Amino acid sequence: MGKILVIAEKPSVARDIANVLGCNNKGEGFLENDKYIVSWAFGHLVTLCEPDEYDKALKRWSAETLPIIPESMKLKAIRGNKKQLDILKKLMNSKGTELLICATDSGREGELIFRYIYEYNKCKKPFKRLWISSMTDQAIKEGFERLKPGADYDMLYSSAKCRSEADWLVGMNATRAFTIKYNALLSIGRVQTPTLAMIVKRQKEIDEFVVSEYYEVNADYGDFKGIWTDKDGNTKFKTLDEAKIICDKVNGKIAEVKEVNKTENSTRPPQLYDLTELQRECNRMYGFSAQKTLDIAQSLYEKRKMITYPRTDSRYLSSDMVPKIKGIMKRLVNADIFAGYANSVIDMAKLPITKRIVDDSKVSDHHAIIPADNSYRKDSLTNDEKKVFGLIAIRFIAVFYPNYRYTSTKITAVCENEGFVSKGTSVIDYGWKKLYKEVYKNNREKEEFLPDVKKDDLLNIINAEAVRKETKPPALYNEATLLTAMENAGKNTDDEELKEKLKEFGLGTPATRAAIIERLIKVGYIHRKGKNLMPDEKGKQLIAVVPEEIKSPITTGKWEKGLGSIAKGDMQPEKFMGSIDRYVRFLVDYALHSSADIQFPEEKRKKKAVRAKKLGKCPLCGADVYENTKAYYCGGWKNDCKFTIWKNSLDRYGIKIDSKLVSELLKNGKISGIDVVKAQTGEKCTADLVFNKEKSMIEIMNMTVVK
Repeated sequence: MGKILVIAEKPSVARDIANVLGCNNKGEGFLENDKYIVSWAFGHLVTLCEPDEYDKALKRWSAETLPIIPESMKLKAIRGNKKQLDILKKLMNSKGTELLICATDSGREGELIFRYIYEYNKCKKPFKRLWISSMTDQAIKEGFERLKPGADYDMLYSSAKCRSEADWLVGMNATRAFTIKYNALLSIGRVQTPTLAMIVKRQKEIDEFVVSEYYEVNADYGDFKGIWTDKDGNTKFKTLDEAKIICDKVNGKIAEVKEVNKTENSTRPPQLYDLTELQRECNRMYGFSAQKTLDIAQSLYEKRKMITYPRTDSRYLSSDMVPKIKGIMKRLVNADIFAGYANSVIDMAKLPITKRIVDDSKVSDHHAIIPADNSYRKDSLTNDEKKVFGLIAIRFIAVFYPNYRYTSTKITAVCENEGFVSKGTSVIDYGWKKLYKEVYKNNREKEEFLPDVKKDDLLNIINAEAVRKETKPPALYNEATLLTAMENAGKNTDDEELKEKLKEFGLGTPATRAAIIERLIKVGYIHRKGKNLMPDEKGKQLIAVVPEEIKSPITTGKWEKGLGSIAKGDMQPEKFMGSIDRYVRFLVDYALHSSADIQFPEEKRKKKAVRAKKLGKCPLCGADVYENTKAYYCGGWKNDCKFTIWKNSLDRYGIKIDSKLVSELLKNGKISGIDVVKAQTGEKCTADLVFNKEKSMIEIMNMTVVK
């Protein structure tokens, strides 16, 4: 019987899986035992070919060659990853391999990573799918006990493949077409361009906003105030003179209480986090970028094993998670500040499970982000990891807490036929907000107490004052508000039928939105100013020249809807790609035949990167050794090779470590009779330099004082 080859998305995940499976024997690019071989990718090892790899003539950008739409898309190895790809090819197609297990991330992109490797290496072996939401040992064990047929995810792969090819076709053709037309490098994409359009539109609204003043009239009763309000609820006067008329009319007079309304209100606990909501919260509370939050969450999931899969778009748990809830709470009891709050949930005779917490219909690939059912080593976390884990833990506890309850009071008084309204609130029960109030010292619920007045009571207006106010422009986007706008982009259409269809789809996915923001910054379309995101001139100009179809979020919302339909088996991939073909032709035609009134500024060309020089072979793994500013390192670092020679490591011996010395050491393993000085005494000596493989360092041996 042959072995089972498990392919993980990255080395760290492979090590965790290998540990659970007992694969302790190390090979080149894999770990194994008698039953399993566990190997890995480095994220994407394979990508779509460039245009000139179909036809060398396409290396030159010209209008005559557009649109570029290959009959079938070809794959190529990503530069620098060929060695691991070849290792996988050998393992996948080996006669000794009977079955494969896809253990890449459980989502659309993870599926694409494995399938592209599978397709590129022309593998025909059967494979199964490991689908897990947590990286704990227990979750991995349970996942291997319920492996699913690879074919169950064929439509997910079709969706991922269509996404990949559509982005290539639109991005590459539109970028070339508009770049050629305007003689400036203009990066265009189906998600990044409408996202940029929203930022540019908001800036335009702010720039064009005209501040207008208005006035309100406050009646001061001594221990509280009322605001003049007409029968339609309006409180504003356009001019000071109008406001003063009311002030003069009621100043120093008696107002009669006509109505006192007291209503008890409540606010339900917030829902669990999906990635987008977690990114928003981290941006609001800590100023983290969306990318930083994603990186921290990925570390907590993958490295620390303290949270469940973070790249989720669901804010619900599936019903099979209910029996695990109290077990996870018990883990949190040991996590310091959460102990008392978690115990409150553990002590509940029956958990208050509602559709806001558990709903199988709202969970597709992964449930909401919650603490993992694992021991928590908080002391090992960085400060930023503690912040993110803290938010996830508190939210998980809070959803089971009672509602926040408060009383709203509205007092309406009348003087000289003019109405004045006073509003106040008082807290009945902090409920779930108690957690945030005590843990984060977050006391946003400022109570505004009103005196206990009754209908027909008389109030003396001590002073009536006109207060000047100004209208305010819309706020600039920050990452929290932009993520919200991206998530809800499909809902901004006036077409009610389309709005309903696009409820679940926005710009991009939770896993890609952070990268889109970083991409817009990288290409010079937007920049950060404090927490805010502002468009650059180049970004504004691009939005001015592209058609509505490429900058409208509705278009991308339709695409995401189509990709979702493919994943569910409700749409054929050919139909979707046919629409992309037509769209690409439209964009190219629009670009090449539009007027070129706008002139983009000439950009400084970046100096061509100098290719790193190979200095020799690594004595640990055999890969090539290169130089950077601080050290000489192994090109196999992605495979966890630890070879490093720091340039300053022998300074105290008077030895300058340069590329010539490293090359000789790598070639011969030893350099004899080199001049050195004793670190303690400064005496001149000769010595031999040897690389110690076990310690991964240069050692000085046979030191002899020069007489």
